[in-house]
Amino acid sequence: MNVGTAHSEVNPNTRVMNSRGIWLSYVLGIGLLHIILLSIPFVSVPVVWTLTNLIHNMCMYIFLHTVKGTPFETPDQGKARLLTHWEQMDYGVQFTASRKFLTITPIILYFLTSFYTKYDRVHFIINTISLLTVLIPKLPQFHGVRLFGINKRNRTENRRRMTAGMEIWKLSSPVPMLREIRTAEALCVNMMVILD
Repeated sequence: MNVGTAHSEVNPNTRVMNSRGIWLSYVLGIGLLHIILLSIPFVSVPVVWTLTNLIHNMCMYIFLHTVKGTPFETPDQGKARLLTHWEQMDYGVQFTASRKFLTITPIILYFLTSFYTKYDRVHFIINTISLLTVLIPKLPQFHGVRLFGINKRNRTENRRRMTAGMEIWKLSSPVPMLREIRTAEALCVNMMVILD
């Protein structure tokens, strides 16, 4: 139970993209970024479109696919701290309206960028690579997958955290019974095997 909070969500990260006006704010933010970049003197329009696309995709990749956890205290026993924002969104349900919006937006921006750069080869290659870096992690097949060990905790850190939790549990128990300690140790070992 969340005492003293104004929302009814267990994890507010799951519904933030469904909030009123968030899509409009998102599009206006992209437009504002583009206008700010256009105001820089001696920068051509194709370069500004490419920069808009690159900055948008870099921010999207960092905030949706790299940063794990939630800024809120959640009673989900630490499940959210292992997931990126994209994996938490809409409780992991695929093809919701907000997920479709966040998938279509970089594609539309890519088409606009390609058109205004007049399909110049260098801009086209840069923008295509940028688009693929934000579209591939959005595929349902990559839900919870960490490619090349990027954004994945290593095994020793998993073991250290699990054994530290087991030691705290042993010390906090007022009258530790041998059977309960062995059960907890077996659960921790099983969890380490699963996390590896």
